[in-house]
Amino acid sequence: MIRSGDTIHNPVTGERITFLATSRETNGEAVVIETVVQPHGFVAAAHVHPSQSERFAVAEGTLGMKVGRKKQLLEPGDVVTVEPGTRHKFWNASEDEVRFVCEIRPALQFESLLETMFGLAADGKTNSRGMPNPLRLAVIAKHHFDTVRLPFPPAWMQRVGLVLGAPLGRLVGYRPTCEPDGGVPALAAG
Repeated sequence: MIRSGDTIHNPVTGERITFLATSRETNGEAVVIETVVQPHGFVAAAHVHPSQSERFAVAEGTLGMKVGRKKQLLEPGDVVTVEPGTRHKFWNASEDEVRFVCEIRPALQFESLLETMFGLAADGKTNSRGMPNPLRLAVIAKHHFDTVRLPFPPAWMQRVGLVLGAPLGRLVGYRPTCEPDGGVPALAAG
């Protein structure tokens, strides 16, 4: 279980996240994280949060973002809020680390999703873009469908695919959440 002050690391995408406020501490209202993205780092995929807003406040470096169809570069002091249902992705747009605080409202299963995806990457169970194989992804996506979706195909089509793919993934032993090898979360050193 994630607690305030915990830091997790995704060695594939170059993201390091420290939890500043957890869903338990906010009664499910929000998750607040500080994210540091290494040069050439990125979020694993463009995505949509169907019922959550995500507020990005840049503290250091240059954050590249695509929100809807609009690409933008955010500098220290810039703040962008991504409304529910809006396609978005981000990346480090500089040769230095970028650091930003992100607030996700409501929390839903956001912490579990991050812990799962970062844990799989730390265990070497993702591709070079930070995504697990399609059957494992189906199991995870079905479990977290209210928290995150792909921007395409439409949600109804994704549901149909998950009805078929998730049971197959479960059949071969994939679980919707990840406990990294050794039973220890993908906590970053120091």
